[in-house]
Amino acid sequence: MTDPIADFLTRLRNAIKANHRVVEVPASNLKKEITKILFEKGYILNYKFVEEGPQGTIKIALKYDPVNRVNAIKKLIRVSTPGLRKYCGHKDMPRVLNGLGIAVLSTSKGVMTDKEARNLKVGGEVICYIY
Repeated sequence: MTDPIADFLTRLRNAIKANHRVVEVPASNLKKEITKILFEKGYILNYKFVEEGPQGTIKIALKYDPVNRVNAIKKLIRVSTPGLRKYCGHKDMPRVLNGLGIAVLSTSKGVMTDKEARNLKVGGEVICYIY
């Protein structure tokens, strides 16, 4: 697998389309940080890190509207790929859906959202857009 982050986002996307409650993905430090951001921003219901085997897994409970059965995540878009990295400074930080969505960035101060990076005045690699 050449792009584990794209695989992570695709597993989430497929689980949402299939109306699954829980999805399991192989763990890595970057995936754990992205999962924490998804939980903090209210896009997922809960998560659990399972340390079994050499790599471990992340169990993610997806969040649905109880009435309409609509997921909280509308779109997951991978921006920076292994073949074409996308970087931005704090002045030209992307705004997803005019601030309604989030852009996840990998910065020198850790993985964070576009709003946090703008406040700290740090730039970095744009990993994905979520809305």
